[in-house]
Formats: sequence, C-alpha cells, structure tokens
Amino acid sequence: MNRFINQLNLSNQTRTILIGGSSHAGKSTLAQYLATKLNWNYRSTDKLARHPGRPWIQANKKFIPQHVMEHYQNLSAEELFVDVISHYEINVLPQVEKIVRSEECLIIEGSALYPELVKNLVGEDGVKAIFMTGSEQLFRNRIYHESNFDNVSDEEKYLIEKFIQRTLLYNQRMIESVENLGFTYINVESDSFL
Repeated sequence: MNRFINQLNLSNQTRTILIGGSSHAGKSTLAQYLATKLNWNYRSTDKLARHPGRPWIQANKKFIPQHVMEHYQNLSAEELFVDVISHYEINVLPQVEKIVRSEECLIIEGSALYPELVKNLVGEDGVKAIFMTGSEQLFRNRIYHESNFDNVSDEEKYLIEKFIQRTLLYNQRMIESVENLGFTYINVESDSFL
C-alpha cells in the first residue's frame, strides 16, 4: 500500500481525502490504514445515514428486518441503484459537504462518495479523491463470505444476489463516472495497490 500512497500525490495543501467505491471494495480498510499512517482523523459515511442495509443477518442481529427484505424483493437492480444514489444525494451529501468544509486532516470513506455527487468537492481547498474498484469475482467472493451465502435459505440467497447485482451496477457506473470526470481510481487487485 505504500506504493499506492505515493500515487495519491499528497501535498502540504492536501487536507481531506475522499475514498469512494462500491460496497466491499475495501474502502474502510484503506481509509483506516491511511488515517493511521498519516495520523489523520477517519470517518465513514455509513455512520451519517444508513440506507436499508445489507440483506443478510448481521452479526448482532437474529433476523433480516422486514423493510430490508421488502426493499430488495420489490426493486430491480436499476431501481436499487437509483434509490441508493438518491438517498446519498439527499441524506448524506449535505453532511459530507459540511464535514469536509469544516475539518482538516480527514480521511472520509463510503459508497455515498459517488463521483457525480462529490465532483464539486474534489480539488476544492485541498480535497483529493480516490475511487476503488475490483472484479466481479472479488465482489462476489467478499459478499458471499460476509453473508454466509452457502448456509442461508433460498429466499435469503435471492436477496443477497440482488444486493450483488446492485453492487456490480454501482461499480460499473462509478467507473464510467470517474473516467468521464477524470478522477483517479484503482483496482484493488492490481500490483500497484498491493
């Protein structure tokens, strides 16, 4: 990861680093590593406003909440993507803007840092951004592992697959957006990242 830090081209004027990417890209791991390495503060957008959540039983829960199940059962992958981006824009972005403009020496990460939504922040007063991506198989493997996919019911597998479809669609659209805006992204499976 040290080679990756060099690629960020941090300068004395850099005061905030935004780390975006789809769910399970490794944003939290990278953000926490950088925060420790640079001795900066770390924040996750997940703590600002949570969208329905992941459609599997979480470590501290005994069941999948009904509203989460219905959310993934009733919406297509495209609708799930549009819904989460709308949530980020309405509920998370205003908080992110306020934090970024008021704090320094900050690493903030989350899927809510979608390129189109944060484009006006990047470059503003020492704000840098990096977006993380990976292969379809990487996302599938990580989500299958976290969700205990092999040991859940068919109904739960269906919900998890819908989450994966949304994740892959988000990743695809994020890469397109990053390339259109000329931002930097890195494949977490590449040699330059490891």
